[in-house]
Amino acid sequence: MTRMSSEPAAPVISPAAISPAATSAAVTSPLPTRQRIIGAVLRIIGRDGIAAVTNRRIAKEAGVSLGSVTYHFASQHELLRESLLHFVREETRRLTELADAGQADGVDIDGAAALAAQVAGGTAFDSEHIAPFELYVQAGRDERLREAAAECFAAYDRLAAQILIALGVPDAERLAATTVALVTGLQLRRLATGSPAEDLTDALLLLVRGSA
Repeated sequence: MTRMSSEPAAPVISPAAISPAATSAAVTSPLPTRQRIIGAVLRIIGRDGIAAVTNRRIAKEAGVSLGSVTYHFASQHELLRESLLHFVREETRRLTELADAGQADGVDIDGAAALAAQVAGGTAFDSEHIAPFELYVQAGRDERLREAAAECFAAYDRLAAQILIALGVPDAERLAATTVALVTGLQLRRLATGSPAEDLTDALLLLVRGSA
């Protein structure tokens, strides 16, 4: 596999070669090294784009050695793929918990749309939440990432279908991908324009009521 070209791999690196901030992060962070690397990649991509992802910058951001980066990820393709999948797994887990809680409380269509807007409005567009948009665009350029992107959207589709079925929406599975596309597009619009989360509520209500 092709290694990231920005920096040579370093099998061993002395503690003196790591900045004090990186050493402190490595000591104090409770997260496993692999997860810290993935988090660092998402933050870098969200702030400065995929072109800014280099071994040295990842190591500094994550508080690990250069050798740790290449030990856990043999190529940039693997690193980008795993970062995208990790983000979506975490988001799907979080949203599934919210959906399950809503179903337990007997949320109706209006309540589900309001909950979606609440989630959207409460989702800060920090660097880690901007990164997936960058990665989806990159998948359009690099077909090696398309399988991971497809897996991500499939996870969102399953979650959307679960919610629509619970709401009693006909043809829930058929509408799932459309619902995900609507939410994703409106989130991208909010990111680009600063439009309010209420736009998402109105659009979801229009879609769900029109299909009922």
